[in-house]
Amino acid sequence: MTPDLFADGPSPAERAQQLRALLHHHAHRYYVLDEPDIPDAEYDRLFRELQELEQQHPELLTRDSPTQRVGGAVLDSFSSVRHAVPMLSIRTETDTQASGAVAFDARIRRELGLAEAAPPVEYVAELKFDGLAISLRYEKGVLLRAATRGDGEVGEDVTHNIRTIGQIPLRLPDGVPPVLEVRGEVYMRRDDFDALNQRQRDRIAAGAKGEKTFVNPRNAAAGAVRQLDSGIAARRPLSFFAYGLGEVTSEADGGPRFETHLGVLMRLRDWGFPVAAQTRLCRGAAELVAFHREIGALRDTLAYDIDGVVYKVNDLALQRRLGFVTREPRWAVAHKYPAQEQLTTVQAIDVQVGRTGKLTPVAKLAPVFVGGVTVTNATLHNELEARRKDVRVGDTVIVRRAGDVIPEVVSVLPDKRVGDPPPFSMPERCPVCGSEAVREEGEADHRCTGGLFCSAQRKQAILHYAQRRAMDIEGLGDKLVDQLVDARVVNSLPDLYRLGLTSLASLDRMAEKSASNLLQALEKSKQTTLPRFLFGLGIRHVGEATARDLARHFGSLDRIMAATVDELLQVPDVGPVVARSIHTFFDQAHNREVVEQLRACGVQWPEGPAQAPAASPLSGRTFVLTGTLPTLSREQAKEMLEAAGAKVAGSVSRKTDYVVAGEASGSKLDKARELGVEVIDEAGMLSLLQDGGVT
Repeated sequence: MTPDLFADGPSPAERAQQLRALLHHHAHRYYVLDEPDIPDAEYDRLFRELQELEQQHPELLTRDSPTQRVGGAVLDSFSSVRHAVPMLSIRTETDTQASGAVAFDARIRRELGLAEAAPPVEYVAELKFDGLAISLRYEKGVLLRAATRGDGEVGEDVTHNIRTIGQIPLRLPDGVPPVLEVRGEVYMRRDDFDALNQRQRDRIAAGAKGEKTFVNPRNAAAGAVRQLDSGIAARRPLSFFAYGLGEVTSEADGGPRFETHLGVLMRLRDWGFPVAAQTRLCRGAAELVAFHREIGALRDTLAYDIDGVVYKVNDLALQRRLGFVTREPRWAVAHKYPAQEQLTTVQAIDVQVGRTGKLTPVAKLAPVFVGGVTVTNATLHNELEARRKDVRVGDTVIVRRAGDVIPEVVSVLPDKRVGDPPPFSMPERCPVCGSEAVREEGEADHRCTGGLFCSAQRKQAILHYAQRRAMDIEGLGDKLVDQLVDARVVNSLPDLYRLGLTSLASLDRMAEKSASNLLQALEKSKQTTLPRFLFGLGIRHVGEATARDLARHFGSLDRIMAATVDELLQVPDVGPVVARSIHTFFDQAHNREVVEQLRACGVQWPEGPAQAPAASPLSGRTFVLTGTLPTLSREQAKEMLEAAGAKVAGSVSRKTDYVVAGEASGSKLDKARELGVEVIDEAGMLSLLQDGGVT
């Protein structure tokens, strides 16, 4: 149980005791159990509060205070390793703006007694990796032992797991010092982390017991390093960056002579250790500021997580002159970026309706500053995800925002839950239009079935209806649809046919000529075909080919609208999911009303009796189009093939019968050759169509 953080009115002594207990508790979860239950930013805040309290009341400082030593402990199940050179942490600059770099440079110059006119100090600027610190000890060029930081003085022997990391050399080249300790960070790449979590989800879905997904790459990496079974570590994709030295054979005993920290890093690279490519020599505060800004802009594109950058005085003689204060070197600082994870509380869970009808649960949060902005909403993705994380109203949660990514709830702190609030359930009806909300088989997302009626989907429905392959209403594009819907001139598809010249010409950037052209395009669109109209309605899973099959099979719209699921299943290539989607769409009274209003506005098409599928040598054959054809567009070629009863797929597989290749064909052509699929050109396709009586 987490110690009580919110005791009423404690004295300074009581508060100091509370903070020490809290920090020890969270350090244990972070360093020992690898199960952090608060973000790093919250731990840092508590740590700073204790520091300030001890500075104001020196009598409260105790030898066991977390401010007097690096956090961590040794697991009983691992052998202890005493570091010959302590693995101390460095000071954190909590000012996340450029001024943090300026303040560090000013402090260094002051400590060195440099005059204002003195040359700038040289620094090495590095990335602050979000992983697990490791010390690698080599003797006579062979990896002897790997140890965690532990408490800075004593760590844990994790050699058996570190040996599984391919980036860490087991033997070094000739010429290295007899004793060499390399300090660095074990981490997990983001793509490796995502793949690991997907494997974990697959195992959980398959019924594996005791499996879990991981909150973040750092947690997954640390957990792998601390496994007693090295086979588990080997299955987790770990990586390593080197950034410094521990014990090294002295120069007097034949060891290397190092004069700069950058020289150390370059020598480590020469010896086969990975060093981050972004490492840079900076002169003075201005270049530190530029580095901080540049890496901040790149942060979300990196292959791994960082939470800041590190500045170190480059000259090792100056490092020795500056020395240490308490637990930290004076010559280095970690300059953080705005935290990407923070604690806050869930005030409500709303459901938002997207342009395509997708229903997304959204946690309404107590405002919190995270990732450089104040966040009040965070996505829960879907009902399954919300239930997996067990997010409930009133919960204390960790929320994450990285770059431009939509904020999301990472996890819940169940120990802080008050009472027993009900778990989240997706409403049975759309919160915008009241239509039925359904989750189709095999899908995670719920969707509103309102379609043409739901105002949240209005713009998307109009754009889909107007596109060239549907009703072909030239001039009705995104910007105009935005204006028409936002001004409430068009509230549903039939309103398009009620537009007048005056209402259109009054819109921004809509001249009378443009308005007249649009009205002509709308009038022209009234004469269409049943397949185009069906496709234009935007029924989920009904593409152009399915619309043609429906029109051919039933002959009239009324028969399609009245069809049962079993009757729809008789249509070629219509399966259970598509049949249910069509039936659900026309089962909604408001969708039928929209169709009748469109008919009343004059939209019409020829109808006739149901037709048996036309016999064709290409019926059931699958084609894939790739490259640029000499005389046909891909759309024209697709229409011709589908009219002949063929299927046109987007990717090549063993079920593909022909690949029609044009100029500049790419990977699809390579895949066809690899699988032995027959490749033809446009002329070959036209020949097949002619043989089938189509051209």
